[in-house]
Amino acid sequence: MSHPQSAAPLDGATGDKPALARGAGQHLLIVAGEPDLAELLSTTLELAGYRISLTGTGAQALARVARHRFDLVVFDTTLPDMANFSQERRPTLPHRPPVLLLTEYDHLHRLVPELGLGERDYVTKPFRVAEVLARIQVLLRGPRPGPPRGNPLEYGDLVLDDTVCRARRGTRALDLTPAEYRLLRHLLVNVHRVLSKEQIGRYVWGDHRGDNAIEQLVSRLRRKVDRDDPALIHTRRGFGYWLGRADSGS
Repeated sequence: MSHPQSAAPLDGATGDKPALARGAGQHLLIVAGEPDLAELLSTTLELAGYRISLTGTGAQALARVARHRFDLVVFDTTLPDMANFSQERRPTLPHRPPVLLLTEYDHLHRLVPELGLGERDYVTKPFRVAEVLARIQVLLRGPRPGPPRGNPLEYGDLVLDDTVCRARRGTRALDLTPAEYRLLRHLLVNVHRVLSKEQIGRYVWGDHRGDNAIEQLVSRLRRKVDRDDPALIHTRRGFGYWLGRADSGS
């Protein structure tokens, strides 16, 4: 079984210096069946400035969300009752909080849309605590500009479908990592618009990464998307990257 990174120290903590709080008292529900995972997440997120509630099954999580207003749900998709979760009778939810899903890479189809028909995101296990904190920050900022999530995004023969977190070019499925998927989505929402490396880093990871990390990410995505002509991902040297047909302008 894969184990996530240790909770201490949090980003921003070095030596005896206190960890930098990431939250402002927002109420988070953690849904995790493994005691070690539940303890890691609750301890880490409390230290980061969030109020935490815990539950251990998908059915209990739905009941809690129906009774209480949470700012965000952190949901482990490897729960013991996941096999029967789609069969449960679901209560009417007066409020649908954003959801951060923790999932195995080969289980991305289990993204539990019932808990969050609005904003949702995911990280794959084994995860880095810093990435969980960053994705929570992004989700709590509210919906991003662009088309509503859940509707397929299309440009020519390139299609990205948020409902299943999959992308294809023509009939060819694109096997994307979570970071590549987020980058492709950001480029599609901003088609023919040049995005700087800083804009890309903050969207993909929640903070700015070094230029080399972003260049490598773009290069990996290009190899998958632009195997077929025409090439769709382009560099504007000194400015950033954009998606579209080169003969259409940018």
